[in-house]
Amino acid sequence: MNTAKPIASMHENWAYQTYEASSQILVHEGTKRYGTHQYLMPSWQDVTITENFLFEKVMHNKRICKRLIEKILGITIQSIEFPEAEKSIVIRRDSKSVRLDVYVTDNTGRVYDIEMQCSNPLDDELIRRTRYYQGMIDMDLINKGRNYAELNSTYIIFICTFDLFGLGRPMYTFRNLCLEDTNLELNDGTTKLFLNSTAVIPYESPDTFPYSDLDDDIFYFLQYINGHAPQGTFVNEINEEVTKVKENKEMEKSYMTYAMEIERRERIARNIGLEEGMKEGIQKGIQKGLKEGMQKGIKEGVQKEQLRFIISMIKKNLPLDVIAELAELSVDDIEKIKCDYNL
Repeated sequence: MNTAKPIASMHENWAYQTYEASSQILVHEGTKRYGTHQYLMPSWQDVTITENFLFEKVMHNKRICKRLIEKILGITIQSIEFPEAEKSIVIRRDSKSVRLDVYVTDNTGRVYDIEMQCSNPLDDELIRRTRYYQGMIDMDLINKGRNYAELNSTYIIFICTFDLFGLGRPMYTFRNLCLEDTNLELNDGTTKLFLNSTAVIPYESPDTFPYSDLDDDIFYFLQYINGHAPQGTFVNEINEEVTKVKENKEMEKSYMTYAMEIERRERIARNIGLEEGMKEGIQKGIQKGLKEGMQKGIKEGVQKEQLRFIISMIKKNLPLDVIAELAELSVDDIEKIKCDYNL
């Protein structure tokens, strides 16, 4: 049994955020909450490795990227290659494209997609996205002439600043298994992983961490993502690469261009949303007006028809109590109508 006590100072810069009325998750102050308000890109001086732009540039250091994959998966890779500087997959001209943060292949042909994820989407959006990415990667491989029987093994890795599944584990690994016999694996060559940086918050070192199967350098890497000072040779190497990238003036210019493009797209999306919202509001207003108008018209029509019926019965000298019963009104109401129309 682990007896390590959480360190209170480790919770600095973290807070509980409420989602969907009652549920709460522990998130870092830098977490992007797209669903609650507009996300503002940090200045270049404040950018950390959790920002996709910087993460992608750091991972283009082959040595760092290769070692990160090896340590996450517990495997040894001879070499890796970046097929394209920025991997975007478009299956058809009229289809939705996908841009992958870090897309690499190794000497055996295995494909690795590594994504930095700082926003926790609602529902199962992130989980469904891995399925979409998988399909797009497979179609991209097939479009390059491979037969489906020759599809490369793929690893889709999300490095999250939140616990997507809420179980406190530092890493969740998924492969397709037989439900009737979980020892039987489908072996379709697909693996999906979700790292959870919040799992290491209460612990000062890997020695006190209850999940001993997690590589020590990955423990320190998750702490580094949380804003802690770099520890260990590997994370210090990552931090040095971060510093190197941030000191590059061309990178700073590229980031500013990237930030302006992101903000431009968000502005367009907001304007489209506002326009659609106004259209929907106007349409709902018209529909509501028509409905209320019809209801009012029907009511007035019924009232006029009822009045004609009552006047007709009075002219025929039917007893007022009988007319009142037939019209579902009081005798006083019938007498008032008789008086108003001089009957």
